[in-house]
Amino acid sequence: MPVSLNIPFLLSVAGAFLASTVVAATYVWPALRTLPRHEALRLLAAFHAFRFLGMNFLVTGFVSPDVNPVFAGAVGWGDLTAATLALLAMAALSWRWPLAIPIVWLFNIWGTLDLLNAYFMGATKNADPGLFGAGIYIPALYVPLLLVSHVMVFMILMRAKMADVDLLEPSS
Repeated sequence: MPVSLNIPFLLSVAGAFLASTVVAATYVWPALRTLPRHEALRLLAAFHAFRFLGMNFLVTGFVSPDVNPVFAGAVGWGDLTAATLALLAMAALSWRWPLAIPIVWLFNIWGTLDLLNAYFMGATKNADPGLFGAGIYIPALYVPLLLVSHVMVFMILMRAKMADVDLLEPSS
C-alpha cells in the first residue's frame, strides 16, 4: 500500500530547507569563506558530531513502537556512524593528519547519503510521520540544516580542488 503524503509535514520540511539555505547563504557561507579551509571544514564537521540524536529513533517512547524497525535501525546506526566520522574528521583536521581531507570526503559522502536514505526510507516505510513523536523535529528541522551544511562542505572541498587545478595550469 503506498504511503500517503502528509502535506503539512512536507511543507514544514520544505520551509526548513528554504530557511536553512537562506540563512546559510546570507550568514554562514560568507563567514566560512574567510576561514582557512581546515577551520571551515572542522566547524561544519562539529555540527554533525551531534548526529547521535538519530539513535533516539530506536527508543520506544521517544518514537511510537509502530515506527518501522528497519527504518529506525537505518536512521539510528547511520547517524551514529556519521557522528563518529564527523568526530574523526574534526580530529584529523585539528591535528593536520595527511589523510584529513580524504576523511572529510568520507564523512561528507556517508553523511549525505545517510540522510537521503533516511528520507527515502521514512517516505516508503512509515505510514505517518506522526509516529516519530518527539523525533519529528529531526527530519523536519535538523536534517535540512544538516543537508545544507553537507552542501557547504562539498563546496569547500570542490573550491579547494578548483584552486589546485588553477595552480597547476600555466598563466598566459
